[in-house]
Amino acid sequence: MTLSSLTKKELLELARHHGIKGRSRMTKAELVSALSEVTSGPPDGPAATDPEARRAALAARLDSFVDHARTCNWRSVEGHPCGLPTIRKHHRCALHGGIDNVDLAIPATGHLGFDTWPVLLRHVWLATYDVDPMGLDPVVAEMVWHLVNYLYFEYFRVEVEGIENIPTTGPVLLAANHGGAALPYDAAMLTVAVCNEMPVPRRPRVMATEVFNATPTLSHLYRKIGGVYASRADAEFLLREGRMLGVFPEGVRAFQKPFTQAYQVQRFGRGGFITMAERYGAPVVPVAIVGSDEVHPAVFSSQLLARLVRMVWPSQRVEEMAVYLNLIPLPIRWRLRFLPPIQPSHGGIDPDPLEMLERTEEVRSLIQENLDEMLEQRGSAI
Repeated sequence: MTLSSLTKKELLELARHHGIKGRSRMTKAELVSALSEVTSGPPDGPAATDPEARRAALAARLDSFVDHARTCNWRSVEGHPCGLPTIRKHHRCALHGGIDNVDLAIPATGHLGFDTWPVLLRHVWLATYDVDPMGLDPVVAEMVWHLVNYLYFEYFRVEVEGIENIPTTGPVLLAANHGGAALPYDAAMLTVAVCNEMPVPRRPRVMATEVFNATPTLSHLYRKIGGVYASRADAEFLLREGRMLGVFPEGVRAFQKPFTQAYQVQRFGRGGFITMAERYGAPVVPVAIVGSDEVHPAVFSSQLLARLVRMVWPSQRVEEMAVYLNLIPLPIRWRLRFLPPIQPSHGGIDPDPLEMLERTEEVRSLIQENLDEMLEQRGSAI
């Protein structure tokens, strides 16, 4: 995101953070010029490089969707008032119909933070809002979003390119390379990157394997924060409803690959994601992710450990399990690049098998080329 792409309200918030005097009387162009002198990037470079400034820009953007002067007119059957601010130009809040909160990720109070949790937990306790058929709970997702932002801004210091390539409406399929790590950090960073950086934050629904859907408590939490099971039925439902779906076509084998194969994009299975994208007219946005393969470097893979895992989760499709060098994630600097969308060639019709394989390889090659370029440009990983 560039300085010139921010709204004037966001620029004023950044100017306040940097202590720029006379900011209230400046035009947008003057604010961009003044901010470019105090940030480490050039006038059209990264808008804010330090976590506090980036958080301030995010807070200003999220707050712009909410009207704090008005209160939601929703009341429960028992007569309990909502108390939350309305979405601008609407008489309801984000939880009670002000927006499509299954597709859009706009905080119910207008901002993220622990100070909002008492209000949000009240609505969870009273069950004043609905969850979607896949189990998404917008309040729980919002609270986890706030927690993951500590990894995003302060620990991994994620940099994002090409966020403008994600369509703002309609079905979208994000196809990313999968990193080798003890936990799916790449799924978390992909999700919050879209929520944090898009001008109007959409909510990606990332698919995961059996272990996140067959474990008590963990499976419920994963559904509540927006995750979905790696099945064709779940994927087709979301695309049919016009949602944004995130997939890792390499599958489990990329998640468990040793460090010697870091950033070597594996084969994309049988290309089922291309078929689904064509069937529902969804553009495919390739995503290159640098950082995930170095968080937990894998020393080697063990078939014995995989057999032990299958004893606990018999449905888990894993032949080998990686043994990692470290328990605590390394503070690797991440970079996500969203590439231009690949439009459906004939939306609504399944492609023939040969075309499907060709387009699958096209997406894989694009991601690999951009990974190689990003690694070459990157300095120190930490």
